[in-house]
Amino acid sequence: MPVPVEISAWKPAPFDLRGETVFAIGDVHGCASELAALREAIAGLAHEAGGRRRLIYLGDMINRGPDAVGVFQQWAKDEEAHGVDHVDRLMGNHEIMMLLAVVGGPHAHKAEAMWLSKRMGGQIFLDQMRGRAGSAAASVDHALLKSALGDAVVHRLWGMRSHVRLGNALFVHGGLDPHADPDEFLTRPWATFTEARWAWINHGFLDWRKGFGGTLVVHGHTPPDKHRAISGMDDPHLFEGDRLGLDGGSARTGIVTGAEIQTGRYRILKAGAPFANPISSTEE
Repeated sequence: MPVPVEISAWKPAPFDLRGETVFAIGDVHGCASELAALREAIAGLAHEAGGRRRLIYLGDMINRGPDAVGVFQQWAKDEEAHGVDHVDRLMGNHEIMMLLAVVGGPHAHKAEAMWLSKRMGGQIFLDQMRGRAGSAAASVDHALLKSALGDAVVHRLWGMRSHVRLGNALFVHGGLDPHADPDEFLTRPWATFTEARWAWINHGFLDWRKGFGGTLVVHGHTPPDKHRAISGMDDPHLFEGDRLGLDGGSARTGIVTGAEIQTGRYRILKAGAPFANPISSTEE
């Protein structure tokens, strides 16, 4: 059965993207079928758009859902396969946890324990990779990534970025701390784990009301129920407070959310059928 894609009406917003059309995709969390439907819709919309077309993945491709390996295989495809002129792949906190477990170092033990917890859902992805590699006891290391995901995906993994700036817009997984210097904040290395707060922040960002010095922030990371609790917004996918949130809840709600953004306007893209009983982000 085809996965439905809902495309909202255009809404005004003061984006200035220097003539580009940007498609941004929020947290996917292993929902490969929904991502495929969203990518197909984006390819069609990109064909109709004028000027340069860019796709930005906002991070958290993995964990929780039924086919994170399949998500990564789509995510790693080139520009032609996506129907755009350029693809940016940003790092989310779930990718940070996995990569810290792989590379080792002072944060590896805590990151791996957090990643594999029931709440984060990394054990589901690890089992998928082990099944793909044909080894139920494979260690979390470079060899497993290469065997399970392939060279193309691994190459893309090490090329992920913390953020993209385009015109007056900032694309980042978690958000901005309005009390920090933005350049210092956004360049904190992912290997510092939770100190790389651009991938983790929600409190102090979603409840901030005074803007970000003229920067408009497009982000993922915080699913709708948690977003509402922090921001007080009925619809977390509205541009408000110089923010546009694109985490649809994915594996918890059945919806992968994205947006088409042009200078002066945006519209929301939702792929999937909502679960009758969505899982709260506060539940294990």
